[in-house]
Amino acid sequence: MEFLMFFIIVLTIYFLANIFIYRKGIHALSGYPKFKKYIRVIFWILVLAFPAGKIIEQYYLSQFTDILIWTGSVWLAALLYFFLISLVVAVLRLIQSFWHFMPKIFFSNRFKRTVFLVSIIAVGVILTTGYFNANQPVVKHKDIEIPKQSGNKQSIHAVMVSDIHLGTLIDNDHLQKIVKKINTLEPDIIFMPGDLVDSDLEPVLKNKSGKAFQNLNAESGIYATTGNHEFIGGVQDATEYLEKFNIRFLRDTTLFVNDNFYLIGREDREKNRFEDKERKPLNQLTAMVDTTYPVILMDHQPFHPEEAADAGIDLQLSGHTHNGQLWPINYITSALFEISNGFGKIGNMQIYVSSGVGTWGPPIRIGSQAEIISLNIHFKDNKDKKISFP
Repeated sequence: MEFLMFFIIVLTIYFLANIFIYRKGIHALSGYPKFKKYIRVIFWILVLAFPAGKIIEQYYLSQFTDILIWTGSVWLAALLYFFLISLVVAVLRLIQSFWHFMPKIFFSNRFKRTVFLVSIIAVGVILTTGYFNANQPVVKHKDIEIPKQSGNKQSIHAVMVSDIHLGTLIDNDHLQKIVKKINTLEPDIIFMPGDLVDSDLEPVLKNKSGKAFQNLNAESGIYATTGNHEFIGGVQDATEYLEKFNIRFLRDTTLFVNDNFYLIGREDREKNRFEDKERKPLNQLTAMVDTTYPVILMDHQPFHPEEAADAGIDLQLSGHTHNGQLWPINYITSALFEISNGFGKIGNMQIYVSSGVGTWGPPIRIGSQAEIISLNIHFKDNKDKKISFP
């Protein structure tokens, strides 16, 4: 019921925003009744494409639903920027009603049509740039020092990749490019803190997309934890499918990796919404480790990182935020999360929040980058370390 209410609220906001820009756009085309008729039809096709594609996809997966979802997803990004433009125009008109600072030409039909056309061109350029940006993930390098002795290694080279959102929009070709890029980094270990798949597993199964993961090379293994999208689409099916391709999910699980460091994978915090069960408290998981060794935590959503710091975690790896994905949403994520993107410190704990390598909704990134994180993690001199277990 809670999820249904959330869906209804989001859908209501979506249609209200569309009605707002529709009214502004149609008003700009006064004097062109035939043209307005075609614009009206095209507009509502774009508006209905995404919700219709998502609904039909549940019953019949086809190229038609792919087209609907792709079209509707791009429109989601267009909607944001058309809304911002329309909002600026509306605010200027409101100010004008009080101070009358703009010349009369600004209210002519010709000027309105010019603004309409320039807005379409500007949004088209933004979307095109954002699409290419989303499909060119960058590699970010970070050296991290954990002042604890490990078992027999002084450092490890890890690759962190989150928020792939494998599905209709992130397809096999896209995933294969990501896999190749990861392999060129020659990691010892790979961390995947959540949202490997999008909310619907069916396109992944149909296209056998998971096979690309088999090409990943990491001597010490590939470890993942659940994100909210695994739960939205059915967490058991998603994790069982991905584990066929050498990805080990840590679901409220603690692992002593090669007698060197502890790795904890937490269930996503949305678990209680979809399974009516809470994830294990973090102090219950840390009670199972010897904190004289380095302790690394994968937790998809970087809410309340101070809890992990208080629990003795040395390094937290998270994703989820996408760094807003579309400007200016990054200001919202920055307000919601103490650390919403990149590296930071909470007390003695270090944390890295990745903006992710995939996209959700629009296959577009504006003001954020698709990224793969290369981490050189250094431990304290371990020559005198004796292995012990809690």
